[in-house]
Amino acid sequence: MVPLRGALRAAGSRLRMGNSPSTSMGLSNGATVNKIQETISDNCVVIFSKTTCGYCKMAKKLFQDMNVNYTAIELDMYENGSQFQDILHQMTGGRTVPRVFINGAFIGGATDTQKLHQEGKLLPLVHQCQMRTAKNSDLSCSLP
Repeated sequence: MVPLRGALRAAGSRLRMGNSPSTSMGLSNGATVNKIQETISDNCVVIFSKTTCGYCKMAKKLFQDMNVNYTAIELDMYENGSQFQDILHQMTGGRTVPRVFINGAFIGGATDTQKLHQEGKLLPLVHQCQMRTAKNSDLSCSLP
């Protein structure tokens, strides 16, 4: 697993700002890194995916079968999906999809995720994140 903060700092430091394909919002590489970081840190399970990818479907089905909510970012549905994929490559060392993150850490692709599940390690990672999220929600809602 790759810790998120270090990977994002490393990705951000290696990326050039410039005129790369982007959405109508005109995201620079720095803004795209921030968007990826925000998505990963705001959600327990994030799958960077493509709608036509069989391995992506396998990873999403695995979480669906476990009744685990996840956030899927379908890169082929974004004008700047290739830019996202380039940054994910810098962060994770691979450009293929899916790129699966749990609790802010990159865990791998579909086969890595499947292996963690078969070893009984996937659900504990998800529960760890859900517990952290619930704890933070309780703290922010508690009265003095």
